[in-house]
Amino acid sequence: MPIAAPFVILGMPRTGTHYLEELLNVHPNVSSNGELLNPYDMNWPDNTRLLRSDRELLELAYRHYPTRSGKMALMHVGCKINQPQFQERPGFFEQLTRWPHLRVILLIRRNPLESLRSLVQARTSGQWLKYGTCHDSTAPPTVTLTTEECEAYFRAADDFHTRVANSFKPERVLTIDYEDLLSDPAACLETILSFLGISLHAYSVCTDLRRQEVRPLDETVCNFLELKRHFTGGRYTSYFEA
Repeated sequence: MPIAAPFVILGMPRTGTHYLEELLNVHPNVSSNGELLNPYDMNWPDNTRLLRSDRELLELAYRHYPTRSGKMALMHVGCKINQPQFQERPGFFEQLTRWPHLRVILLIRRNPLESLRSLVQARTSGQWLKYGTCHDSTAPPTVTLTTEECEAYFRAADDFHTRVANSFKPERVLTIDYEDLLSDPAACLETILSFLGISLHAYSVCTDLRRQEVRPLDETVCNFLELKRHFTGGRYTSYFEA
């Protein structure tokens, strides 16, 4: 197994980590192998891997990772981890910070209400990903959110982003906005590849993965106005502005 430089994609749920991973995996020298801490992720043939210690899991991710066809000159290997998965496995984040030479790509959605809305929609419909080959054109379901779950999610996002910034050296962390990744994936990829130390490679930035929800928040959150009244004048006012 060749020695490859390690990286990790971090983010709150529904912030484009899967989309970024698909874009990176088109590069011939890069392999990002899905959600290391998700027992149902098909990138990992060993479905008992989560019984291993934190250190053993990281060795699996960065030293004994699954091989991909066509990746004959692999130079960079990574995985992705969402914030709730760290809560399910206390101590893993600290172990991750100690992995040598690790580079971190942090994906942030400017409005966490958008990612919470998307998360609840996916849980309700059971549809987590949508590809261009899918014929189902049904819009995601509308949702109702409580003020408590909004506040908890907003705090969790703030705390997680702060924790990442405080736990790694600044030169080891690159923050990418989900919105920028959607609007100009080529420019974001150029920035990411430069950050990882990967030579630029002429390849398509198109994937079959499709965004599921394009409607605004006030059309998809049934009690949007109620929530807006609650949060107006507070720390999260901007999340409810047009």
